[in-house]
Amino acid sequence: MDATSSAGSLVCVGLGITLGSHLGPLARSHIEQADVVFAALSDGIVELWLQRMHADVRSLQPFYKEGTARIDSYWQMVEAMLTEVRAGKRVCGVFYGHPGVFAWVPHKAIELAREEGYQAHMQPGVSAEDCLYADLGIDPGAYGCQHYEASQLLFYRRRIDPTAYLVLWQVGVVGDQSMARFSTNAAYRQVLVDVLARDYPLNHEVIIYRAATLPIDRPRIERTTLSALPRAEIGMAETVVIPPARPMQADSEILARLDALDRAVGMAS
Repeated sequence: MDATSSAGSLVCVGLGITLGSHLGPLARSHIEQADVVFAALSDGIVELWLQRMHADVRSLQPFYKEGTARIDSYWQMVEAMLTEVRAGKRVCGVFYGHPGVFAWVPHKAIELAREEGYQAHMQPGVSAEDCLYADLGIDPGAYGCQHYEASQLLFYRRRIDPTAYLVLWQVGVVGDQSMARFSTNAAYRQVLVDVLARDYPLNHEVIIYRAATLPIDRPRIERTTLSALPRAEIGMAETVVIPPARPMQADSEILARLDALDRAVGMAS
């Protein structure tokens, strides 16, 4: 059958972070109207809640296995969803937080579905980043905000601006080159600290953050120092936030050019 004439389709939606609080009406509609729902969620309680909305919810979590490269697990998830799309089903993939943030599977599944001629799109959701701004009282427009996957700072030469906020994701597996572990230890985090010490003093404040996934929970907001980071308890769900270490420096040359432009505009008017 020509894929373009089949009924198969794919939509990937975000369930948000806090159970029941962040699901939008459009995402809910996609879930309820789907033939098959695939789910990659934060815990079993959230998955049980999702099952109340649809009779055929298939968890993607069993594809994860310790010692198996995550990219192999991801490909298996993509294939599981596309198999149902190719069978003419309306498939909805439901993902923790925002389906496009630190989520390889939804992006790849949508890309391949479109290449094969099927309708596929993403419906955004509330991400951990959104919760972070609210819980920590951070406005990214005040000083700027940099976001990095923590291991990228070890594997590549990235340029950090210590006058802005620095947000590091997946610190719990920092330094894992195999992409097959669920955690790395203090020795790996010490390497991260050594890299960060190029731009920050060791006594500089860092914030360990984890958003609340249940309405009865409170977010984890633990303030410590950069030097103490290797000894901290950090899992896959934790994010590390480093506030600015020094003030922004004015660019006098550019400011002078702008002043000249302002004067020219004033004279012309």
